[in-house]
Amino acid sequence: MGTIAEQILASHSDSQSLKPGDLINVRVDVVLSNDITAPPAIAEMKKLGVTRVFDPSKVVMLPDHFCPAKDIKSAEQAKQMRDFAQEQGLVYFEVGRLGIEHILLPEQGLVLPGQVVVGGDSHTCTYGALGAFATGMGQTDIAVAMATGEIWMKVPPTIKLSYHGALPLWISGKDLILWTIGDIGVDGALYCAMEFGGEAIEELPMSGRFTMANMAIEAGAKAGIFCVDGKTRQYVKEHGDRPYTEFLPQADAEYWKTIEYDVSKLEPQIAFPHLPSNTRPVSQATHIELEQVVIGSCTNGRLEDLRVAAALLKGKQVHPSLRCIVVPGSQRVYLDALREGLIETFVLAGAAVSTPTCGPCCGGHMGILAAGERCLSTTNRNFVGRMGSPQAEVYLASPAVAAASAICGRIASPQEVTQ
Repeated sequence: MGTIAEQILASHSDSQSLKPGDLINVRVDVVLSNDITAPPAIAEMKKLGVTRVFDPSKVVMLPDHFCPAKDIKSAEQAKQMRDFAQEQGLVYFEVGRLGIEHILLPEQGLVLPGQVVVGGDSHTCTYGALGAFATGMGQTDIAVAMATGEIWMKVPPTIKLSYHGALPLWISGKDLILWTIGDIGVDGALYCAMEFGGEAIEELPMSGRFTMANMAIEAGAKAGIFCVDGKTRQYVKEHGDRPYTEFLPQADAEYWKTIEYDVSKLEPQIAFPHLPSNTRPVSQATHIELEQVVIGSCTNGRLEDLRVAAALLKGKQVHPSLRCIVVPGSQRVYLDALREGLIETFVLAGAAVSTPTCGPCCGGHMGILAAGERCLSTTNRNFVGRMGSPQAEVYLASPAVAAASAICGRIASPQEVTQ
């Protein structure tokens, strides 16, 4: 019966079958919010007259955007969330024990295949890498989910995207998703589920799958979903093995659209300002000089991402004309990177290493841009004013391109620093 998304939603709404456009009430397995999105959701829940969340073990809160608190206002927001979480007995992670939400939850085994996950953050779709239906929602919806354990939604149509051929050297999930968004546009999957597959996807590690699912929202998608396979099962086993249900696309699945890609000759991709869809191959971008490089975020702050960047930076120096900021995605990633010597590599190369935070990605702190500055970042958005001044420019790329660019002082291909 149907696509992965339709099967998961049917299993959570007691429906025999679903089709795109059906309006349903869906039971949720995890409700997530952070230091920006939790306070308004808490206020909305109180307006409903509800005093307790439906299930404290299924509601997760954590301060990752402006924390460690950058000013009094952000400290007050975090305190409001912390007080509510402690009063309700929710799943809560404090600074020093947490990480960026979309890296932390899978790492802690809080998200599993076949689940429905909703969050007050658009990049909640990251968890589709595990074969879950995960989506971001507004604070009224999050309030209702916290209060009732259900959401009301329309079943999305599904786009099937198949990637064929062997992945060339230096091509990662970030390159695949930037290439895809460049092809279909920022509204090319509007309110659709993007179902990723093909032999190139089977080759892709979990870190690359998380990256692609994370940026499904940049194509306007409701969710981005991968089939559960051996790599998924191994990841779940290593991060808190619990029972779960796998859903694979059925033979009778009907797709709104099917798109085929051949990745065999793909170059590393760069998204130029001011849209993730404004993509070009790196060979057309090497003239762009930079003042800042950011390596991290919920898109590319995993240990595998840091390994790629450190391998290129080892024994080299960050160009004197720019600053390079490295942000491990969680305390566990930070510690593992420390034990592997990656942090030492970054410091010796002249990079600044931050505590886990969303800070620079959302223009919160730890990397604000001045007017006229250019930054190449492994984050997910490059809108006007996204990382600071509206007169700044943000370019998006993979950790490999980011590390090479930090060395060269301009956008550069990894091959330039490895020859």
